[in-house]
Amino acid sequence: MDRGAVNARVVLPARGLAWLAEGWRMFRAAPFGWLALVFAYLMGTMLLSAVRLVGPLAVALLVPALSVGFMAASRAAWRRQPVELAMLAAGFRERLPAQLVLGVVYLIGFFGAIFGSALADGGALAQALLGAAPQAEVADPGGAMAAGLLLSVLLYLPTMMLLWFAPVLVAWHGVGPAKALFYSAVAFWLNLRAFVVYALGLVAALFVIIGALTLLVALLPAGAAAAGVQSMILPLALLLLPTLFGSYYASYRDVFGIPEST
Repeated sequence: MDRGAVNARVVLPARGLAWLAEGWRMFRAAPFGWLALVFAYLMGTMLLSAVRLVGPLAVALLVPALSVGFMAASRAAWRRQPVELAMLAAGFRERLPAQLVLGVVYLIGFFGAIFGSALADGGALAQALLGAAPQAEVADPGGAMAAGLLLSVLLYLPTMMLLWFAPVLVAWHGVGPAKALFYSAVAFWLNLRAFVVYALGLVAALFVIIGALTLLVALLPAGAAAAGVQSMILPLALLLLPTLFGSYYASYRDVFGIPEST
């Protein structure tokens, strides 16, 4: 456990792109371990979310603890060590009550942003995400749902700043939840330019992937297009999520100046 002083530093904006590259490198260091870890995570959260009302709330509460598990896996990949399935439970062994406090903050921020999007789309996004309306009833007149999505992202930004580093600061630095939230927000704000570059790089990568999928779908017969897209969602998630989790760890190492030897 890397307990000690919490000292954030300002990094160059270009480091945002480096975090993505380092995330991809960590995935390539232990691809099979990552695939097993992410598959277990996706299946577990999907099954838990299927429990009406209680499931989505439970998943939200567990997000910070689960993120520590992915940080532990990323640290192992960084050290060229095996990525093991048991690492997913690391956050449940590292000060779980404090992680659940962070989970409450995440729950309030996430669902607050989702329901706040109703100001722009009349609740269409919330109904679609929470399954409150049949698929046939989910319409998007005039791009209202797109406006709701944009508003929900903007409303979620403060929560993201508070929680980006907080779980790992609680688990590995022995910081209390309130201080961890504060340190995380300050570190994020000090490196806002790097995070903007990180977000732009991620969006650019997603556009490339979506473009490639669109081209592939155009080559498929009409009846097979929808099935083809659906069949590619899980494999893409299994490839993209390890890179994202690895980049999350890379940003932590960079901003908090973790020595290369650790």
